[in-house]
Amino acid sequence: MADAITEGAAKLQLDEETGEMVSKGELKKRLAKRAKKVAQAKAKSTAPVKEVAAQMRVEKKEEVAVDVNAIFKEGFLDKVYKERPVKDVVTRFPPEPNGFLHIGHAKAIAVNFGFAKYHNGVCYLRFDDTNPEAEEEVYFTAIKEMVKWLGFTPYKITYSSDNFAKLYELAEELIRRGKAYVCHCSDVEIKRQRGGEERGPRYRCDHASRTVDVNLAEFRAMRDGKYKPKEAFLRMKQNIEDGNPQMWDLAAYRILDAEHHRTGSTWKIYPTYDFTHCICDSFEGISHSLCTTEFIQSRVSYEWLNSSLGIYEPMQREYGRLNIQGTVLSKRKIARLVKENYVRGWNDPRLYTLIAIRRRGVPPGAILEFVNEIGVTTAETNIQLSRFDQTVRRYLERTVPRLMMVLDPVALTIEDGEEMELEIPFSPKNAAMGSHKIKLTKTVYIDRSDFREVDSADYFRLAPGKSVGLLQLPYPIKATSFSKDGEKVTEIRAVYDKAGKKPKTYIQWVPSGSRVVEVRIHNSLFKSEKPDDAEGGFLNDINPESEQIWKNAMIESGLDEVRKRAPWPEAVNTSESELGSGGIESVRFQAMRIAYFTLDSDTTDDKVVLNRIVSLKEDAGK
Repeated sequence: MADAITEGAAKLQLDEETGEMVSKGELKKRLAKRAKKVAQAKAKSTAPVKEVAAQMRVEKKEEVAVDVNAIFKEGFLDKVYKERPVKDVVTRFPPEPNGFLHIGHAKAIAVNFGFAKYHNGVCYLRFDDTNPEAEEEVYFTAIKEMVKWLGFTPYKITYSSDNFAKLYELAEELIRRGKAYVCHCSDVEIKRQRGGEERGPRYRCDHASRTVDVNLAEFRAMRDGKYKPKEAFLRMKQNIEDGNPQMWDLAAYRILDAEHHRTGSTWKIYPTYDFTHCICDSFEGISHSLCTTEFIQSRVSYEWLNSSLGIYEPMQREYGRLNIQGTVLSKRKIARLVKENYVRGWNDPRLYTLIAIRRRGVPPGAILEFVNEIGVTTAETNIQLSRFDQTVRRYLERTVPRLMMVLDPVALTIEDGEEMELEIPFSPKNAAMGSHKIKLTKTVYIDRSDFREVDSADYFRLAPGKSVGLLQLPYPIKATSFSKDGEKVTEIRAVYDKAGKKPKTYIQWVPSGSRVVEVRIHNSLFKSEKPDDAEGGFLNDINPESEQIWKNAMIESGLDEVRKRAPWPEAVNTSESELGSGGIESVRFQAMRIAYFTLDSDTTDDKVVLNRIVSLKEDAGK
């Protein structure tokens, strides 16, 4: 019987439209029927039905791994390198440690670290920690973890604050060169100097005409605590007539009444991003400073400052940022979702922070493939959630094992069944994944949705007097009767239908005594693709069905073997590259006919909690 089981299992294939496991012949019939409908719907198309069906078969072939270096071999990033084809490529990823990274930052990490790696260079992880009022240690830790999780190792981890003394000396040098001055104007006055709302003429205040000695004295007074916040600040003396606002005498230093996490109370003044960023790039010998297009106007001031100081000048180039539709990425909005208990925390699987995506079970390798698939250009990329899920789904399809699980169990007694041990492959496509043993018991559990008390012509699963296949078993079963408690079916009785026709559909099952688990099905947190446009604000767009919990689901014993052999997949060049190297979220598998799942961090020794990563097909409602 074991040979028959193996042979039968190998022939079953997933019908991606219905989520059913069916025989190869039945799938062929269904594909041909759908192909015919497609051909008929395309009145202008002359392609014969056979060609359409052939195309569908091509699409059904197993996906091959994406070349994650393709974005560096051609296109925008290839042109960037050729602008400055240096032997020693040095890049940096410079996050501000004032929040958790989100999916958009994954692109920045992949671009900066990947660019350096492809050209045999190095990449710094530099924390732009110049605003002590917003920085917390938890963010520093999370950022380092996310970079490592995505598979990158910084050449060095540095901090802008490491250079506070050198930055201060260069600020004084800028004053001595007549290219910086201390200003005491209010925000209203500065706005007026820049043309105001009416876009009138621009001009400098009287402070800009003070002597170098006066400006040096005033700047040192700022440093020594003579002034309170907003009473004075150092401005760069750029070109107020330039059409670029980034040249309108930007702030270089401001006074902040806050202790710094690294320097304590040493400093009363802190450099701005516009002053710090380009100089730190110079200090670290960055060859290619890659950032998003929101900084394209800043390139002029970036180049102006390094040139004015006579220091090494890196090359800044800008690529389009990644935006995900159907969610919110704003720190302020996510904080509100957390505070008002719409989600469990910053790592809730329905969010798109990287810690949330990791908890959801998305593999780091899938994220890198996603970045490569959408490409890198100067245009902003606006992606639907389904597009991201599609990449993750394809990645998991070829890399994780398959198990049987039922969300809403109901007992099925096979009256002429016998107990036996079965050897089940983890994947019908990849023998290298191996197999595991499972006990076939006389009473098994199937999903309640796979049984109907009254049959119908368009229903292909179990019903009284009707046969259906059980996954991994050679014979179909026929329902003979069932019991109820009130309106609820409590047990189904069946016998093997050894003489019947080959079943059109196969359903999953688990043995008696299988582990009870909690399963969380996460859907989109919002109802629309643009939550911010909802009347009354984004909270009015919350999807009440964003989380469905099955507290008494059951899963077969193969889960234990999957846990022992995690991470799934063993992703080369990521933090999940060898046995035991991943976190609990690296225990991933496909629950046949349901979805892809991972272990949630709420799992304990006594309770297993599973998160859905993605559905088996794009439209789970089909």
